[in-house]
Amino acid sequence: MESTKSKPRDSTGSDLSEQIKAATKDSHVRAENTQLMLNYQKGQITQTQYKLLLCSLYEIYRALEEELDRNADHPAVQPVYFPQELARLESLELDLEHFFGPHWRKRVTVPAATHRYTQRLREIGKNSPNLLVAHAYTRYLGDLSGGQVLGKITQKSLGLSGIKGIAFFSFPGVTSPNKFKQLYRGRMNSIELTEQQRQEVLDEATRAFEFNIEVFDDLQKMLSITEEASSEKRNDTASQSQSRTFSNSPILQFALGVGITLATVGMGVYAF
Repeated sequence: MESTKSKPRDSTGSDLSEQIKAATKDSHVRAENTQLMLNYQKGQITQTQYKLLLCSLYEIYRALEEELDRNADHPAVQPVYFPQELARLESLELDLEHFFGPHWRKRVTVPAATHRYTQRLREIGKNSPNLLVAHAYTRYLGDLSGGQVLGKITQKSLGLSGIKGIAFFSFPGVTSPNKFKQLYRGRMNSIELTEQQRQEVLDEATRAFEFNIEVFDDLQKMLSITEEASSEKRNDTASQSQSRTFSNSPILQFALGVGITLATVGMGVYAF
């Protein structure tokens, strides 16, 4: 892959990667302190939580990587286009098949916030490919930075063995995450942007974090309502249970929770 010409630093003396880090500092802290992520970091992740998170990650990465592929030759995208090293879609498909079986595509469920996130990725991929740089940087370098730790937490919390179910956290094409992140930042800093374009990328990076925060919050709402519905169902009396037309299987309890989510908070759950 050919490198682009280096762009002189702007008047602030900061490279684009440094500027993004500064611009998103507050949003980054907020994302790490959402209830879902706090639970995750404490090792309090359940299989239901993880499966729902995988569903959202799958749709987000499907949109991001399809738009990166489509714009691979764009001057802003080409320097940071590393499909062999970074692509997550195939790994997510393996994880989803592990948990849902061969027909997993019919069982993927995501909240409205995920749908809004993917719509934005499709929109900028079509109209403003420069901005894909912000989303790629935010997602991929975040995954590289925390992937190994979160992978071990997930494996321990869910009692998984080997890589089954946690392929998303593995980057076999990256031998040294730290060295690769340095390479990636260097490539990104070489992208030639006008001052207006640079500011738009910074704004989009902040927006990317906000999208992630909304996804985490929506997933937590789904989980809370699902758990509440399951708890109420377990406490039903025998007469109440007899009046129902569905079974007590865990799968249908989960479906009940998603249905109540739709009716109660109107989150607009999408399935495909």
